[in-house]
Amino acid sequence: MAKVQIGEQTIGAGQPPMLIGEVAQAHDGSLNLAHAYIEAIADAGAHAVKFQTHIASAESTAEESFRKSSAWIEESKADFWTRTGFNAEQWAGLAKHAAERKIIFLSSPFSVEAVELLEKLDVAAWKIASGEVTNFQMFEQMARSSKPILLSAGMSDWDEQDRVVGFIQSLGSPLALFQCTTAYPCPPEEVGLNLMAELRERYETPVGLSDHSGAIYAGLAAAAQGADMVEVHVTLSRELPGTSVEASVTTAELAQLAEGLAAIDAMQANPVDKDQMAADKAKLRPVFFRSVVAKEDLAKGTVLTKESLTTKKPGTGISGERLNDLVGKTLVRDVVKDQLLAEEDIA
Repeated sequence: MAKVQIGEQTIGAGQPPMLIGEVAQAHDGSLNLAHAYIEAIADAGAHAVKFQTHIASAESTAEESFRKSSAWIEESKADFWTRTGFNAEQWAGLAKHAAERKIIFLSSPFSVEAVELLEKLDVAAWKIASGEVTNFQMFEQMARSSKPILLSAGMSDWDEQDRVVGFIQSLGSPLALFQCTTAYPCPPEEVGLNLMAELRERYETPVGLSDHSGAIYAGLAAAAQGADMVEVHVTLSRELPGTSVEASVTTAELAQLAEGLAAIDAMQANPVDKDQMAADKAKLRPVFFRSVVAKEDLAKGTVLTKESLTTKKPGTGISGERLNDLVGKTLVRDVVKDQLLAEEDIA
């Protein structure tokens, strides 16, 4: 399986999973809030922060259906994209801020014009949202940069996914795939962790999970199954309005997820040899293991029975596993209750 380089982060076999915190439109058009998300996601330990770049005039027509961006605002998608969009200078400021925090800046474009805007920012990779898998014109524009393409296809069947992957690969762009289910929030039974292995085998690319469950469990489970990337939506608070708050983790949860991914990577990167582990822990055996002891005061000449013996700590005497071997043996000296038996006590 080929490895893919995204900025300073390498993804693929033998590499730690890349954690991407997705802001999308959670900033609701506030530039200050967008910068706050960069700070919070960097502080949480994610490797990348991802936005969405929508240019209403290039993306939507009056025919596009309306949406509710909050309980109190009803507007067309075009109006929503306009209200929550940033200009080129503002996008450049966000990218610069991410670089200053040493976190990779990504943004999903939703038009050729958005690709052109982001190209000027020298983004590290292109993230394709599930709804853009038929936008081959945009893929061609992306491929001119030779930057990696990260593809989600949460509404595609295998035939469509094959066509999209084949087209992108024909362009020569490095490719990584996300298992993604387009549901906000996504219930556990629809996450589809099983599809990561199938994607990896089918296309021989790095594979990750783009998660919309609103919790950290799916991301941790994906990492335990070898995910090369984990992407989650992020909110500063579940009390904030927004179009994907229910499908987001909080920044505190993002920090937990980052810590968990690092721990899982450490486990997977360091297989344990059981015999060596036992040798390393041998000094602990006397503390935790048991020895055979007299259950009561026993005189010299007593023939040992199961009823006269038991096992207790410490494990410095005859191992507890040998209790049955001692049954029928004869004591050659007196022993007292709870005395650890020794080999020289028995004939």
